[in-house]
Amino acid sequence: MFRDFFNDPVLYLSFGILGLTVILMAFYTWYFISNVMNSKQEEK
Repeated sequence: MFRDFFNDPVLYLSFGILGLTVILMAFYTWYFISNVMNSKQEEK
């Protein structure tokens, strides 16, 4: 299985792009949550 993985560029490029997408999703989730936690409350 690993031999096919390293010999097939479509396979490792698709997994690479999928991994990059997951990393970006995790980063933006962390970024959003950290900004919400650190935002100042508006007092009226």
